[in-house]
Amino acid sequence: MDRAAFHKLCFILQSVCGLKCSRRVSVPEKVAMFLSILAHHTKNRCVKFAFKRSGQTVSKHFHVVLNSVLRLHAMFLVNPQPITEDETDPRWQSFQGCLGALDGTYIDVHVPITEKGRYRNRKGQVSVNVLGVCDKNMRFVYVLTGWEGSAADSRVLRNAINRANRLKVPTGNYYLCDNGYPNCEGFLTPYKGVRYHLNEWTSRRPQTHQEYFNMKHTRARNVIERSFGLLKMRWGILRSPSWYPINTANKIIMGCCLLHNYIRNEMLFDPLEGGLDEYMLNQPDADSNTNTDVVDSLDTTVEWTSKRDYMALNMFNDWSYAAAV
Repeated sequence: MDRAAFHKLCFILQSVCGLKCSRRVSVPEKVAMFLSILAHHTKNRCVKFAFKRSGQTVSKHFHVVLNSVLRLHAMFLVNPQPITEDETDPRWQSFQGCLGALDGTYIDVHVPITEKGRYRNRKGQVSVNVLGVCDKNMRFVYVLTGWEGSAADSRVLRNAINRANRLKVPTGNYYLCDNGYPNCEGFLTPYKGVRYHLNEWTSRRPQTHQEYFNMKHTRARNVIERSFGLLKMRWGILRSPSWYPINTANKIIMGCCLLHNYIRNEMLFDPLEGGLDEYMLNQPDADSNTNTDVVDSLDTTVEWTSKRDYMALNMFNDWSYAAAV
């Protein structure tokens, strides 16, 4: 975050959230302590020496700023725009009506020993399963955190579209997602049993419309993987389990996502994005109008499967014709 974005954030927290200077600590200092802990996963005792404040003061203002940032969710979360016919990005041109991509990621946490069984994921780590939904510019549209690491991705998504503060997918639009989710209205998955991952397309061209669709799908859907990668690069507190209680840890995850969006919107150039590809190589595999009709179920339908087949055939035929010419 550059200096201009930092001071603007302080102004927003003051004017919108009512964050005020205390007797001895200014708003910029409060925000600086907060960002230092998020970005570097700095321990409380280190921050108190760096800022020459007591540990109690650091802890108090960390939670005050965190709660203030969470009040900005309506301002910082983006309203996605569907892909149109005049889209110029070749990764997205074939997915008209698409709003972005979604996936889940694991964030390691500390929980009481009696709770570890529920939070242990399929990789054996104690974590929460975070559902992230982003647009094509790697900005988060919706984030749902709090589910245990043992929860299946499809279960988390089902909860996301049925809860009070739900993920809204207007009828006719959709998000790209992997095969951990059902191929149903509003959520478009690749073909199962067909090559899919990006590294599988380096040596051989697609031979069928299913393979070509999967190749285009993975190149576009990769935006959510990159969003998670950039999020964890930016905020060190997400790369290793913090000692905050689980409720506070979930607030921290949401706060990091909101600030990620703020930085993406305010800074013309994101300095971390240049190192994103190298970071990804080192990682394991890894509000709209309330009157609008929205998707509220995850039931696979023949109509949606036929829609995917129709899209795949059109993509493959256009590509084959262009290659022949």
